[in-house]
Formats: sequence, structure tokens, C-alpha cells
Amino acid sequence: MPAAPDFPPAPDRNRVRRALISVSDKTGLIEAARTLAGHGVELVSTGGTRKAIADAGLAVKDISEITGFPEMMDGRVKTLHPLVHGGLLGVRDAPDHKAAMDEHGIGGIDLVYVNLYPFEATVASGADYATAVENIDIGGPAMIRSAAKNHGYVAVCTEIGDLAEVLADMAADGATGLSLRKMLAARAYGRTAAYDAAISAWFAEALDDAAPKRRAFAGELVQTMRYGENPHQTAAFYRFANPRSGVATAAQHQGKELSYNNINDTDAAFELIAEFDPKAGPACAIIKHANPCGVATGKTMVEAYERALACDPTSAFGGIIALNGRLDAPTATEVLKLLTEVVIAPEADEDAIELFRRKKNVRLLTTGGLPDPLSGGLTFKSVAGGFLVQSRDNARLTAADLKVVTKRAPTDEEVRDMLFAFTIAKHVKSNAIVYARSGQTLGVGAGQMNRKDSARIAALRAADFGLDLKGSACASEAFFPFPDGLIQAADAGCTAVIQPGGSVNDKSVIEAADERGLAMVFTGVRVFRH
Repeated sequence: MPAAPDFPPAPDRNRVRRALISVSDKTGLIEAARTLAGHGVELVSTGGTRKAIADAGLAVKDISEITGFPEMMDGRVKTLHPLVHGGLLGVRDAPDHKAAMDEHGIGGIDLVYVNLYPFEATVASGADYATAVENIDIGGPAMIRSAAKNHGYVAVCTEIGDLAEVLADMAADGATGLSLRKMLAARAYGRTAAYDAAISAWFAEALDDAAPKRRAFAGELVQTMRYGENPHQTAAFYRFANPRSGVATAAQHQGKELSYNNINDTDAAFELIAEFDPKAGPACAIIKHANPCGVATGKTMVEAYERALACDPTSAFGGIIALNGRLDAPTATEVLKLLTEVVIAPEADEDAIELFRRKKNVRLLTTGGLPDPLSGGLTFKSVAGGFLVQSRDNARLTAADLKVVTKRAPTDEEVRDMLFAFTIAKHVKSNAIVYARSGQTLGVGAGQMNRKDSARIAALRAADFGLDLKGSACASEAFFPFPDGLIQAADAGCTAVIQPGGSVNDKSVIEAADERGLAMVFTGVRVFRH
């Protein structure tokens, strides 16, 4: 490990005499360059950035005038040079650094504004392998990292907002403050780390490597929160570079700021409702503490909402409502009769938005669309000292996937009910039991330590709200380890059961189903959710 040199303290204010600018996103470039020139700053640039500045009538040096080397190898080599990095890394007040700079004619660079080749956007556009590789920036990250390391003397900017802060700081004396340079350095390393994380993730996907030796995730800050899951915890919300459609991409029309728990529950609600294709008709899910307390389809969106609410109106109080289609005024009118935290939908009528504006504490989010429930991607969870990573649960069943294991085969209507119930069970915390009939949940048992209790609690909830379970389908997200849970469901009134199967006691569970005249199918697919 290199020992720390005995450098003199960095200056609190450092005059900006030379700036190196090389950007792919030229938003605000000319105005900023003109301001820098007004402070007497020498501008140095590359390629298209240099041309844009020169075309605006500003004096600007090409990087080749500094290095004495032309841009070469299709632009891969232009800034990787001692006369560039020496100017970035030189500690101006350290005698040996100053001597080296004087000996080799290295001029200091006091400001770097670099934003990187758009690798993330290139990958998101579906570009081929070779194009993605060519959009991996090398010189940019190297300059950013060099400038950030030498933040005692160099201000480093990776986006126009950073540069705006620098220009504001320079307004009085043409210099930058040390505290700002430190903050910019921290941001810069975050940017290069996120960039490298995107590249490594792309390589892992391109090579079909589900478990690369090192795994990195990166996101951009969306919101600093007042607190986390509880008031004594700090929290912040980050968005991935190419996010899945959902709460991270949603537009908030009104309402107070989302909390940590709001975002967590809204994500659970929207991921569930994405299971329901809008082309098949309206659907609504109501979520409380990341568990569905009511899900239903309907001929209209307001009917879907009312049927979902009927499952458990008590738990729905203070919950999250997710819709698979447009929020219209009739639905908004009914929804606003309930105290709810968030409503999320792909889109909303202007009349519905206007109704929500009258309720300042209710957040209305629109996403512009639903994510593909069959799409891939990764999910991760922190544990002490590390994190777990897995592929997204995109299991989807059809009638053809079901194996009838009882003497009685299910009717077509029972098959539809079973598939509906199993789709909901996939989004219920384990152990999960869901009773459903005619596109409506009737009772949900979530998060119990045994399956029998989940079946009993789901039945009790149905009874509490006057919902008859006779003729319903029962879904279990994992196998029944013993007949007791299935017997509990049968006694509650269900006539058809869907479960993964695979227990050592499958035979006795099937026998119990046959004794009660139930139709039961195995899916061969377990959908645990912890």
C-alpha cells in the first residue's frame, strides 16, 4: 500500500485557469463554455465538443495541441497521455510534482467536465455486441478518476448540474472551493462506479453468466427520505440506469412525498397487477404491507375496484391501489372514498387527475405502461455481510401446465379460478393460501408459519366480510406438506385446489382430496415469496 506523501494542504480556493471539456451530451455546453471564457479560462476540448465550442465563436484548443499526438484508432486514443493526466494529477504545491511539471512542460488542468459515452442508453436501445463495446468509454473515466483523486486542485464535473454549481462558485473570484471539490469528487467516483457496474452487468448477461465472480449494482438518487421503514432509520431511493417500468419510472401527479414503505408497497402492488393483461379486461389490486388484501377483475375498472375492495375492506384502509389500465373519473370517485396512500396506474384521465388534486395527501402515480411479467432481470436482497441475487420470478401457468391428480377433474370454470388464485398466491408472502372465484379473491392468508393457519385465516377473513367460499378455488404457493391444510380449505367450502405438489406426503394429500370430492391439480412450480 503506497504511503501517504507529505503534501502541503490543498488551497481552500483554487483559481480555474484551464478547463478540459469532453462531453457526449452537449446540453448547456455553449452557455457554460462562454461563462468560463468570460473568467479568462483556457478551454481545451476534443472532437465534436471542440467543434461545437469553436462554432459558437469561442477560442478552444484541441487536445492534440496539448499532447502533440493526433486522435487515433477510431477515437480510442486521444486523452490517455502524460501531458493530460500529469495536468490532472499534479499536486501544484508539492515541490517534486511542480518540478516534474516544469521539466516536462505539463500545464495544470483545474476543471474537468466529462460525461461518458452513453453505454447504458446504447444497451437499452438493443444495440448489437460490437456497438455496445464501442460505447465503452475509456478516456473519460480515466480523466474523471484522475481529476477526482486530485480534488485538492481540480474540480470534476460529470453532468451539467455539477458544472452549474462550479460556475456559481466561481462567480465572485473565478476560483472553486475545496468543500465543493470534495463533494464533486465523491459524485464522480459514484458515476464511474455506476458506469463500470452497468458494463459488468451487460457482460454477465451477454455471456449468460448467472453468477459472475463479482457483482455490482448501481443507481441514481431519486429521493432522500425523511426516514426508512421506521423513524429511527435513514433511507434513500435510487433508480437503475435502465429501470423496469413501475414505481421508479412513475410520474407523481400530486400528493405528498412518497415514503420508504409507500414505495415498497407500491412496487408490490404494481408487480402484481402487471400479471393482468389490459387486453383481457380491467383488474385492480389492493395491497397492504406488501401483501394483497384484495384482487379482482371486472367489466369496468370501477367494478374491478369494488370487487377487490369487497375481499377485505378493513385491511384496504391505508393501503395501495394498483390498476392495470386507465384510471377514469368513476373509479377515482370511488377510490377517494377510501383512505388510501397511493394509487398507481399506467395512465389517468384528466378528470380523474382533477379529482385527486382535491385530496392533497393521496399520491397518484402513472407509469405510461405495464412491465412485461415474463421479462427477465434480477432481484436482490441484503443479508448481514452480503447480498442474495436471483432471477426475477416470471413463472406463468396456463391450463396446459396443470396435472390433474385427483379422481375428479376440474371444470373449465374451476381451472380459470385456480389459475387466477395461483397468480395471486405468487405475490403473497409465504406461507400463502388464496381463495378465489369468478376473478375475485375471497380470502387471503399470508405469512404464517404453517399452511393450515394460512388456510384458516383466509377463510376467517372471507367470513368476516360475508363472502361465501362454497365452490371456490384454493391456491397454495408451495405444496401441502400434510393433509391438514387441504382439509381446512375443503371444510371452508373450496371445491378445487391448485398447488405445486412434490411433498413426500402427496399421496395422503391426494387421498384426502378424493375423500372430499375435490378436484386438485399440481403445477410443478413453486412460487415462494419471503
